[in-house]
Amino acid sequence: MKHLLDFEKPYIDLQQKLADLREHPKEAESNVDIGDEIRLLEEKIEAKKRELYSNLTAWQRVQLARHPQRPYSLDYINHTFSNFSELHGDRLFHDDHAIVAGFAMLGDHRVMVVGTQKGRDTKENIKRNFGCAHPEGYRKALRIMGMANRFGLPIVCLIDTAGAYPGVAAEERHIAKAIAINLREMALFNVPMISVVIGEGGSGGALGIGVSDRTLILENSYYSVISPEGCAAILWKDRAAAPQAAEALKITANDLLELGLVDEVVPEPLGGAHNDHTLMTSNLRDVLIRNLEELEQIDPEIRLKERYAKYRKYGEYIEG
Repeated sequence: MKHLLDFEKPYIDLQQKLADLREHPKEAESNVDIGDEIRLLEEKIEAKKRELYSNLTAWQRVQLARHPQRPYSLDYINHTFSNFSELHGDRLFHDDHAIVAGFAMLGDHRVMVVGTQKGRDTKENIKRNFGCAHPEGYRKALRIMGMANRFGLPIVCLIDTAGAYPGVAAEERHIAKAIAINLREMALFNVPMISVVIGEGGSGGALGIGVSDRTLILENSYYSVISPEGCAAILWKDRAAAPQAAEALKITANDLLELGLVDEVVPEPLGGAHNDHTLMTSNLRDVLIRNLEELEQIDPEIRLKERYAKYRKYGEYIEG
């Protein structure tokens, strides 16, 4: 069953009317041609969708980024990539299922792919901790990315997390240190690195696998230091102010591109990536291959310097 968001209701009634027309029980008996009416309704629905999705607010894009039917990392791994061979464990504590990683093919390119993975139901979400990694998840990602660096394999990271797990156990096992080490080491890898925000890009939990030469973001994803609800609770003392916070945070794909925090926005099918997994995974494959082939043409030493300069520019501002 399709999950509908509140702001999508304007065209839902039209879709229901169209469905009723297509199932008209007396059309054959009365010889009434309702084809023209169906076509008009289809055109009206398409126009309504284009109007709606071309004028989304920041909060509405956050809702789309969190859509439960949106493609997750494993959906992209299984369709954008091929021949995936998963690797497990951090060799210190545990195999964190919130992080999936392994060898894969991207077109003709052998790569290492790493991603945060949410669950589709309660059971899987418990197993994957709702896509919020523990320290061992980040150490697992680093171990596997280090292997890729030694083997000369490009690294692709898929980001979709509300943030790193904030529980007591994660603090006891040094979550901040694990993320900090990842930031340092990823900045130094010699191989081409691409990160893609495919849904939620929550704070350090996202950045812990997000240091890269190219940072891409899907059209209806967001990347932020804090969730809109968290920001609203701090600044407005009311989580209900999340839509206002989302606007103020400048966290949408186009905002981030304008601010220079991402390098490219990847278009989604009309209505969001969840409406056409096949088209979305195919589009991302083409974008990734193009970016990877461009990065492979750059001298590794120059690529490292450019990566460093890119992150040094984060946070620059002009007074006045």
